[in-house]
Amino acid sequence: MANPVKIFDTTLRDGTQGEGISLSVEDKMKIARKLDSLGVHYIEGGWPGSNNKDIEFFNRVKELDLKNAKVTAFGSTRRKDTLPENDLNLNRILEVGVPVATIFGKSWDFHVHQAIQTTLEENLAMIYDSVKYLKSKGLEVIYDAEHFFDGYKNNSEYALQTIKKAEEAGVDWIVLCDTNGGSLPHEITEIVTVVTQTVSCPVGIHAHNDCELGVANSLAAVMAGATQVQGTINGFGERCGNANLVSIIPNLQLKMNYQCISSEQLASLSTVARYVSEIANMHLPINQAYVGSAAFAHKGGIHVSAILRNSSTYEHIAPELVGNKQRVLVSELAGQSNLVFKAQELGLDFDTNNQQTKQLIEQIKDMEHQGFQFEGADATLELLIRNAYGKIEEAFALESFKIMVVKTANQPVVTEAIVKLKINGETVYNAAEGNGPLNALDNALRKCLLQYYPVLQNVHLSDYKVRVLDEKDTTAAKVRVLIESTDFSNSWSTVGVSDNVIEASWDALIDSIRYALIGKIAIAHSEDLKERVGIVNH
Repeated sequence: MANPVKIFDTTLRDGTQGEGISLSVEDKMKIARKLDSLGVHYIEGGWPGSNNKDIEFFNRVKELDLKNAKVTAFGSTRRKDTLPENDLNLNRILEVGVPVATIFGKSWDFHVHQAIQTTLEENLAMIYDSVKYLKSKGLEVIYDAEHFFDGYKNNSEYALQTIKKAEEAGVDWIVLCDTNGGSLPHEITEIVTVVTQTVSCPVGIHAHNDCELGVANSLAAVMAGATQVQGTINGFGERCGNANLVSIIPNLQLKMNYQCISSEQLASLSTVARYVSEIANMHLPINQAYVGSAAFAHKGGIHVSAILRNSSTYEHIAPELVGNKQRVLVSELAGQSNLVFKAQELGLDFDTNNQQTKQLIEQIKDMEHQGFQFEGADATLELLIRNAYGKIEEAFALESFKIMVVKTANQPVVTEAIVKLKINGETVYNAAEGNGPLNALDNALRKCLLQYYPVLQNVHLSDYKVRVLDEKDTTAAKVRVLIESTDFSNSWSTVGVSDNVIEASWDALIDSIRYALIGKIAIAHSEDLKERVGIVNH
C-alpha cells in the first residue's frame, strides 16, 4: 500500500448543517460508535462555542471506549483585537477536554476585509496566536484554511502567508478547504501541489460538493500530496453537501492503493452508511456508489447471463468488499437468466423446462400486468419463488382485520386497527392505535407476533410509497404500494397491488414481516428461528 491517508469525519458537525438533518445527543453518540468501528481517525463532534447540545455531547462521549478515533472539537481563531486566553470560543474547546482542536481561519483577503472586517496583518496574528495558544495547552491542532482555493486564486501570496503562520505556530495539520465547492479537480491538483512544496507539515483536504466534485476533488488532493481527507457519511452537509467519505474511502483503498482502514472495517461500509442514514432519518439513495441497494443490481437479461458466467463482466469490484451484495432484478425487461440467477442465489434447482418453473414465470408476468413491479421489491419476488418451490411454510395466517377511523369536530383523527391471526394453530388477536391505517395495522400485527417471534422488535418500516397506476380512474384507481423495511444492518422492499390502498398496504406489510422471518436477513439467522417459521432445506 502507498502512504496511509487519515480519515476525518465531520458528519456530527458539518453534516448536521444539511437541510432536514437534526441529531440529538443520543443520535450523535450512536453514530460516533459506528464511526469508530469503521476505523475513522478523527470524529469532529461539534462546535462547543456555539450551542449547549454540543457541549453535552463532548461531556458524554468520554463514556465511550473508542478504539480507533480521536474526538475533536471545532471552533474559529480568536476574535480580532482579543487575546487568545480571553477568547470564549478557544476556551470552550479547552473546557470540553478533547485531545484535538480543529479551528478555522480566513485565507481569502476578500473575506478578511468583508466578513471579519480587519486588516490582513491582524488576520495573520489571529491565526498564529490561536494555534500557539492551543498547542501550549497540549492539544493536537488541525487548522482548517477556510476558502483556501478561492483565496489562492484571488491572492496566492496572501493565502500562502496564512498557512505559513499556522505552521510557524506549530500546527499539526493544515487542511485546505474548498468551502464554496466551486473548484475543479485540475485546480485542486495544481494548488495542493504548491502547498505541499511550501509547508513541511501534513496537508489535508476539505471539499464541498456544489459542483458534484467533492469526491473527485478529494481524490485529486490526495494524489497531489494530501494525507488527510475530511468529509461526511453519505455526503451530508450544507447546500449540496460535503465530500462523501462512503465513496472516497473505497476509491482510495480499492482503486488507488492507499491505506485508510482495514479490509474488515471496509466490509462494514454499507452497514455504516445505512445506519447513519436511518439515524439521520434521511433516505439512502438506491444508486449511491458502493453502498446503495442498486450499486450492484442487474436488470438486463444479457447482463445477467454474463454475470452468471463471471461477475467481473458487469461489476467493477466484488460487492462484498464494501459489505454490499449482488442483486438481480426481475421485470418485463429481464430475460430468463434473471430468474435462473435468483433461484441459484436461493440454492434452488431451477429447471427452466419443468412445468413448475413455467408456471412461476407466467405468474410473474401476469402479476406485472396487474401492476406489480419486482425490480424494486426483491423480498416479494423471493417469497414468490420460495413458495413456488415449497421452500417456505407460513408462520402465521390472517383471519381478519378491521380498521376504524374516527374524526370528531375540533379533535384529531383517531385510527384503530384490530388484527386476528392464526399462529401455530392458535387464534391470536390484538388492537392498536396508530398514526394512520398502515401504522395502526403494523402496531396491531406486531402485538400479535412479538410474543412468538421477538426478533421482530428490531424490524421497522423505513419508507412507504403509493403509486396510482391508472390516473383516469381517479379515486377508484388501482394503486401499487412499495414498503421498505430495515433492521439497521439490512434493508428489503416488498410490494402490494390492489384497487384498495389498505389492502395493497397490508399485502406489502405482510410480505415484509414474512421475509424478515425466513432467516434471510441478519436478525433471523439462528437455526432455531428457521425451524419455527418453517424453512425447509432439501
